[in-house]
Amino acid sequence: MSDLPVIGAQLTVLDLDKHRDWVFEKNRDLELPEFCMADILRAPDVFIDMAKSRLDGWTGRLGIHGPFTGFEIDTKDRDMRAVVQARLDQALNVCESLGAVQMVIHSPFDLWDKHNFGNGPKDLDKRIAQILETLGPALRRAEGCGVVMVLENIKDIDPAHRAAVIDAAGSPALQLSVDTGHANWAHVMAGGPPPDRFISEAGNSLAHVHLQDTDGYADRHWPLGCGTISWHAVFEALKGCKSDPHLIVEINDFDRVQESVAHLEKLGLAQ
Repeated sequence: MSDLPVIGAQLTVLDLDKHRDWVFEKNRDLELPEFCMADILRAPDVFIDMAKSRLDGWTGRLGIHGPFTGFEIDTKDRDMRAVVQARLDQALNVCESLGAVQMVIHSPFDLWDKHNFGNGPKDLDKRIAQILETLGPALRRAEGCGVVMVLENIKDIDPAHRAAVIDAAGSPALQLSVDTGHANWAHVMAGGPPPDRFISEAGNSLAHVHLQDTDGYADRHWPLGCGTISWHAVFEALKGCKSDPHLIVEINDFDRVQESVAHLEKLGLAQ
């Protein structure tokens, strides 16, 4: 059992007390989701103070979910780019205040890109340049404060698109995230590879995984074991990854987080 990966969870600050013993027992990795919200980022201190108080004595790795609502990181609009950069800066303020070492950001790639890159010369290269122009200030700051931004697959069909961004950035502060439920949707509904292939293709650039179950039809965020994802395949792929990614259960019902990890324990995959 001790050789099996220890699974963490996404929990709101308000839910930390319910799971305190379970989290503290193994110093499980945590991700706080509320800092993706613009209203909270404008005035985060009350949530920061609650998190610090409730996590006193815990020594796991902390991440936050960064902002994403209302914008994409590949925006061409200079005015909108400034808004994105301001939100990312606010989120990095939170990371520094909490000692968080990761921040999840959303990929802008989708099925249209899979079918249409190549219509014009260097379409993918141009998109990557837009992304890195937007992320540039945040990347430089993240490098200095020890935060890794992880680029999560959302509507992505081809894992190579995000990998190309990481390669072009050449920064330790930008790595890959895989969301198993999003990958399952891409596999079932859009012909993408299955979740385990998203993981294996990420290789040692994989720094973070959202573990959630789905039927492949929609982004369900069900407890693990309630959908169709092959968890044996997912964890076999993770064995080949040497980068020690944060493994975070991200489901809609926070009360069933421990149940999800218990499902993996019964399968002999994790603890």
